Amino acid sequence: MTGTVICASKSQHKLWMVQNGRILITLDARFGRASEPTAEGVSTIYWKDKHHVSGAYGSPMPYSMFFHGGQAIHYSSDFSRRGWNGASHGCINIRNLSGLKWLWDRTPTGRKVIVFK
Repeated sequence: MTGTVICASKSQHKLWMVQNGRILITLDARFGRASEPTAEGVSTIYWKDKHHVSGAYGSPMPYSMFFHGGQAIHYSSDFSRRGWNGASHGCINIRNLSGLKWLWDRTPTGRKVIVFK
């Protein structure tokens, strides 16, 4: 694939920004629990909100990039604090705030997101 894309692997617990086959950044990622899985396939970032708060759960979701329904790539203080002990409600949680800010600053709406096992 040419151009820039965000790839996320559920089995490797990673998210990458890739440009023309070259990895620009790698971030640890946590995905949805079995009852609320993160959608797999190809989507696009359709909305970004730097200071988003979940309407359903009331939790802060800094640097949110929505890609499928209510699912977003966003910072998670819970993931940062507890590590792999836990899961999201379908979102892709990132624990490295500065790395996510770097990604958010370089991700326009319309950017492809590929989530796979």
